[in-house]
Amino acid sequence: MLHVHGAAAIAYRLYDVGYAIDLTRALDLLAASGPERVRPVRGEAQALQISNPPITVVLGTEIVVLGDSSHDAEISARIFDFGVVSLRVRFASASALSWEAFTAFGRRLEHHPGVLAVIEHHLRLLTERIAPAVDRPVVADVHEEYTVFRVSHFTEGQDMPTGHDVGDVAPAIPRLLTESLAQLDTAQLDMAPLLLSEVRPLSVEARRELLPHRFSYYADDLAVLAWESALIVEPGSHDTDVQYILEFANAQLLELRYYDALLDQELPRLYDAIERARARRAVFPGRRFGSLLAGLQQRVADSTELVERVENALKVTDDVYLARVYSAALELFRGKAWRAGIDRKLAILRDTYAMLNGEAQAARSETLEIAIVALIVVEVIMGLTKG
Repeated sequence: MLHVHGAAAIAYRLYDVGYAIDLTRALDLLAASGPERVRPVRGEAQALQISNPPITVVLGTEIVVLGDSSHDAEISARIFDFGVVSLRVRFASASALSWEAFTAFGRRLEHHPGVLAVIEHHLRLLTERIAPAVDRPVVADVHEEYTVFRVSHFTEGQDMPTGHDVGDVAPAIPRLLTESLAQLDTAQLDMAPLLLSEVRPLSVEARRELLPHRFSYYADDLAVLAWESALIVEPGSHDTDVQYILEFANAQLLELRYYDALLDQELPRLYDAIERARARRAVFPGRRFGSLLAGLQQRVADSTELVERVENALKVTDDVYLARVYSAALELFRGKAWRAGIDRKLAILRDTYAMLNGEAQAARSETLEIAIVALIVVEVIMGLTKG
């Protein structure tokens, strides 16, 4: 039976809290908590260009009740310059667990109201602290959730007594698993209940199709990605680069989802505003769309600028291990599809702007022509009168 060592579970919840965050100002505001500007530390991380590294800050510890047991949790946050705050709740086990016990704990952790309550409490405190550094502060309704399950290594040994949970006693006779983790049989390490929340056993083919994103750099490490969670096996507790990359990808996904939802709301309002503007009587018809055109231009500029800033926040310059994990995460989260949806809606806004601007220009030209004709008529009448 497999047992896990160095087990930890980190629940992430990401929020859009404003248009942008001045990280230099936020560092000063969080100085008492020892904030850091961290980057991936592996040598290959040089292939990842991060223009403005986010701030990482530890916010404290809490006791969180999950089911019938209480657990110590470390609360921390990562703050991105494009307006995203990622809250993390980390649970760790000082002793070994059976794979089944670890899976059962992970299933209880995800979407647990006790975890959510702790996150929302610290989100409120954190946003109050960094408010002066946030441009256009408001916490959006759209958010992202993700869970990372972390293990340092596996052993094979006797079964643990039933009912054991995080913090229980280690098995008596462990044997270090030495084969490459990437080659572990799925029947031996069934990740579907943990990563896919499936209760019934899946077929081998279904497990392969639903969990295709498996990465291994050394024989003793492994990263398996799913839509809402990931399993990371990493012997060194200090090596959190894969978590960093996944958190970054989730932050970018959140912004794409947020602006997609924002544009979804904008389009119906725009059509109503156009109808109202056309129905409005005006001395100069060409000016009926003035405020509407200004608002459209501002919305397109803001959306385009932020989406570009989000996507350029992390650039990949080489096909290395971390870059492949990052690219797979973006593919799994359907980042290209979200971006295509935003581009399509921005194109509608641009076309609408061009149409309204053309209509306004036509109205101005018509008004000018009428004015010219009126002046000619006046001159003719004045000439006839003088004659």
